Amino acid sequence: MRFRLLKLGSIFCGKIVIMKDFDYLGEGEVYLDTACQSLRPRPVIDAINKYYEEHNSCGERVKYKWGVVTDEKVEETRELVLKYLGLRAKKYTVSFTLNTTYGINLILSQINPEHFSKIMTSEIEHNSPFLASMAFSQRTGLPREVMKRHDDGSINIDQYDFTKAVVVVNCASNIDGRRLLNIKELIKKVHKSDGIVIIDAAQAMAHSVDILHGVEPDAICFSAHKLYAPSLGVIVWRDDLDKHLRPLFLGGGMVDDVSETSYALSSENKEHRYTRFESGLQAWGEIIGLGAALKWIMKVPKANWSAFRQNYEDLYDFLADSDKVHLLNTEPNYTISFYVDGLDSHLLGAALSRENIMSRTGYFCVHYYLDHVLGLPPLVRFSLGLHNRSSDIEKVKRVMRKVI
Repeated sequence: MRFRLLKLGSIFCGKIVIMKDFDYLGEGEVYLDTACQSLRPRPVIDAINKYYEEHNSCGERVKYKWGVVTDEKVEETRELVLKYLGLRAKKYTVSFTLNTTYGINLILSQINPEHFSKIMTSEIEHNSPFLASMAFSQRTGLPREVMKRHDDGSINIDQYDFTKAVVVVNCASNIDGRRLLNIKELIKKVHKSDGIVIIDAAQAMAHSVDILHGVEPDAICFSAHKLYAPSLGVIVWRDDLDKHLRPLFLGGGMVDDVSETSYALSSENKEHRYTRFESGLQAWGEIIGLGAALKWIMKVPKANWSAFRQNYEDLYDFLADSDKVHLLNTEPNYTISFYVDGLDSHLLGAALSRENIMSRTGYFCVHYYLDHVLGLPPLVRFSLGLHNRSSDIEKVKRVMRKVI
């Protein structure tokens, strides 16, 4: 593979790591908030601009040529999502929505509670599944159980009864990247117990997608804006989940016919199954942008991935070497959370910002676990992406040395 030295190129292990797709980053700007939303590479920005400039049209509704192009690209994105996850179109459907939170809530709002006995989540969840599971329990009257997670992210599945349970858990944490290492065993046990599993994959899709390969949960929800794509939500769901759903959220684009008092759902047809969760006009440009992001990330050279890993390991090792820094992480990860003795994390975040270092501070929408279970003060989170340069890490280290 041939590498070219460009404006933001950097050297790693004797090879040139291409940074041209993030050439809008200013000199000295260090973005470390990828866990919130990733930066978008040039091909994604170009794909969205092309939609607006060349075929700005409604999808799935028109027959003129602009609409035909939009339909083709949207369908291509659905196929790319399944390819990226290693799932088959014979069993799974891809629907687009607003974000992970909306997707999880949308599924839970339509689940028939008569089919289940409880809802279960875990203690390290983002508020997306944590609050959604709480609302589901309050609305349906079904009991809710919060499971413990080990430091490595796994769950002691032998400790819990999953009989007819709705299980909503993440496969990668947004606080320290820990992964649900026994995800296959969990899904297998829940299915044997006549339950279903909804996976929050928001933090896994960009840098830990391998954990989802070879597993078949009932639904996977993720946010495209954490996958180097535009702001968009995606639900990937098993077709047989449909038997547990009741159509409650309805609108344009979801029906084949409507009478005064009844309607015929388009989702009854396998070819249009995705309309189950797609009411109204969709974000066609953003969907096309997701397709471009998937094409981009699947072609990222190995050298870039090696540099990415080297960057977060280097930063983790630096922080771990300081007695004043208290890491939540137990091992290197592209998402690193910590606090510093004697320093308010919000003030530290502001100080870093003055040096053009962009990080996140607080509880990262994981209030229950970080505040009430662990009793930690607000934290600082560094979350890296493929855009980060080795010079970024050196700058963070240099500034942090002054602080600690």
